[in-house]
Amino acid sequence: MAETVLSFVLRQLSTFLHEEGRLLGGLRQEVQFIKDELGHMRAFLREAEAKEEDAQPRLQEWIKQVREAAYDTEDILDEFVVRFARHPATGFYGSVRRIFSSIKNLRARHRVASEIQGIKSRIKSISEAHQRYQSEYVNNTTWRYSRDDALLVEEAKLVGIDQRKNHLISELLEGDDHQLKVVSVVGMGGLGKTTLVKKVHEDPEVRRHFPVRAWVTVSETCDFQFLLKDLIRQLHEEGKKPVPQSIESMTTTELKKFVKDFLQQAGRYAIVFDDVWDVEFWNTIKFALPESCCGNRVMLTTRRADVASASCIESRGFVYRMEPLSVEDSRTLFCNKIFNGANCPGHLMDVAKGILDKCEGLPLAIIAISGLLASKDVNRIDEWEMVRRSLGGELEGAGKLDRVKKILSLSYNDLPGHLKTCLLYTSIYPEDYKIGCLRLVNLWIAERFVEWREGMSIEDVAWGYFSELINRSLIQVTGVFYEGMPGNCRVHDLLREIIISKSREQNMVTITTGQPTRWLSEKVRRLIVHTSSSNNTQHHQQMQNYCFDHLRSFVTIGSMNPLLLKTLLFDVLGSSKLLKVLDLRGQETEEEMPNEIFKMFHLKHLDLYHTRVERVPKAIGKLQHLEYLNLGNTGVRELPMEILKLQKLRVLKVYQQVDSSDDDYGFHGFKAPSNMGVLLALEILDSIDASSGSTIVKEIGKLTQLRELSITNLRELNIASIGKGDDHDTIDLSHHHPSLSSSFLQSLRML
Repeated sequence: MAETVLSFVLRQLSTFLHEEGRLLGGLRQEVQFIKDELGHMRAFLREAEAKEEDAQPRLQEWIKQVREAAYDTEDILDEFVVRFARHPATGFYGSVRRIFSSIKNLRARHRVASEIQGIKSRIKSISEAHQRYQSEYVNNTTWRYSRDDALLVEEAKLVGIDQRKNHLISELLEGDDHQLKVVSVVGMGGLGKTTLVKKVHEDPEVRRHFPVRAWVTVSETCDFQFLLKDLIRQLHEEGKKPVPQSIESMTTTELKKFVKDFLQQAGRYAIVFDDVWDVEFWNTIKFALPESCCGNRVMLTTRRADVASASCIESRGFVYRMEPLSVEDSRTLFCNKIFNGANCPGHLMDVAKGILDKCEGLPLAIIAISGLLASKDVNRIDEWEMVRRSLGGELEGAGKLDRVKKILSLSYNDLPGHLKTCLLYTSIYPEDYKIGCLRLVNLWIAERFVEWREGMSIEDVAWGYFSELINRSLIQVTGVFYEGMPGNCRVHDLLREIIISKSREQNMVTITTGQPTRWLSEKVRRLIVHTSSSNNTQHHQQMQNYCFDHLRSFVTIGSMNPLLLKTLLFDVLGSSKLLKVLDLRGQETEEEMPNEIFKMFHLKHLDLYHTRVERVPKAIGKLQHLEYLNLGNTGVRELPMEILKLQKLRVLKVYQQVDSSDDDYGFHGFKAPSNMGVLLALEILDSIDASSGSTIVKEIGKLTQLRELSITNLRELNIASIGKGDDHDTIDLSHHHPSLSSSFLQSLRML
């Protein structure tokens, strides 16, 4: 998280110094110093954050200090812009020139100088501490993950395994005997992948069929040379042969050749690589595994879908996706552990169901929580209720449950910094909430978690992040939209508890529900409101405890009481001059947009989807940094000319869904200003009304960055396809999609 913030601030500092550094006068050196020091810390910070779990408390505190200093540096830059951008000029930097040349603003300049000096002093102190901590972050090894922990799900206690085992055995024994076949088992941590493969590997029929066998534990950080030597030792010991001493001095290349030569002469082999974390491992080890003509087999376990598919694609292998236990198997496993196979007593049925619902079929969690409950008095329902209510907290420091937390945390710890930040952001959603994938991805972009890449749109980069989290079994897609695009998603409840814990540690978001909050941030930067119609008085009183001066994001999730929303918006917008993200999706707002919104000079993301807004005032032109504007499913049917001032606008959505009982079922678009083509940054335009004639269509033709376009009331459509021979494209007008709904077909006169 700190590295993500730091990267953005460094880009902001570079732009500022390059374009307007001369206006800083003597302050230029101070700002340059801040940039240089933060830059020096970034590389170390990336490594330190990757090992933050094992870092000493002092180093964790240092990471926190860097994060806060980066945030405060951003605040100073943005406050600088707010102070001077309101003065008339040809542009922002023009206004800065005018202000700094004015004697009247010496006080403002002095204040800026004082703030910059203060942040410089802090960063200098942090930098000195950085030198002391450089060798410290790798020294703490209080807990080392062992694959023995994966076998916490013991074979004797794991139910529902026989069918899975038989399926995998048949995959091992069937197939081409002249080609190496790989069977990969993939799924999130704690599903029992290692236990299942261990049972397959030790099965008598498998042992008879594959006389040469080995089990290699790879894990997150592996020493490849050590791994190859371990494989050689196992192969020799399995064949009751002495292990050659010469392997100790061999290079990696020599060790791979040694393994390959041995296996070519040894006969049919079956080797397991347990807990593989990246594709590169497979791309390296595969050259040590000969094809031969014996029907050799390799099995992998992994949490990552790309590893599973990459290992199987060349060998025409088989990917087995490990699923959670069924409700029935979960209950059986639970009762086996606590009641020795007997049924759960009637008075505990409801609380037991609540606990199992939380486990969501994860064997590791069921066994660990069962072990905890086994020590409770079955006649004391209150003790069981206490475990159910505090299940998230029970993951902390409770023996085997603490192990569950650490094992599930491994997947998080393996993520690069930008993906950690994106995953932590899912903590903004309540438990069991149906997360809209498109909204989540757009919020990632708005929060600046997504970095631009050459030749790619920012949306494509963000969807790449999303796909990678799916690939790593950290996000589960629960519903798909048009052409298989992810529609809704979720995070496993126990993984969500870990994410929430880490999000709190890093002060990523401040979440309020209307109930008294146990933890408050001195500086609220991202405020997420989980709304309900109850506790209105409590909710407003609680809001008065917050300081909104540093607020960057305000997001509502759920449905809020309209009166409370109005009061809260007044509080937030009245004191949050640095606000960049405002998401009021689905709220019962007033028909007029609050005037305070147009004072938010830095606002980049405004989502008013499915609100009661009916008009957009001319003041919209003041939001010159706005990149995303969503007025979908509102009453807005026309935009003012001032919208053309928003030269950074990438996404513009203005449409209204027609009631399904209407003959013209579909979407109403909006009437755009005649010279819409000046919005050259537009990439997504949804949905423009073409009924005003050919002029607006010609204007759309000027939008060279446009990637997605929705049009309503189109009368003529001319489509050309370039192909050779039988290479033809097809347009399917009967396909059920909003852009090809009946209203579209009714308005079309020529195709």
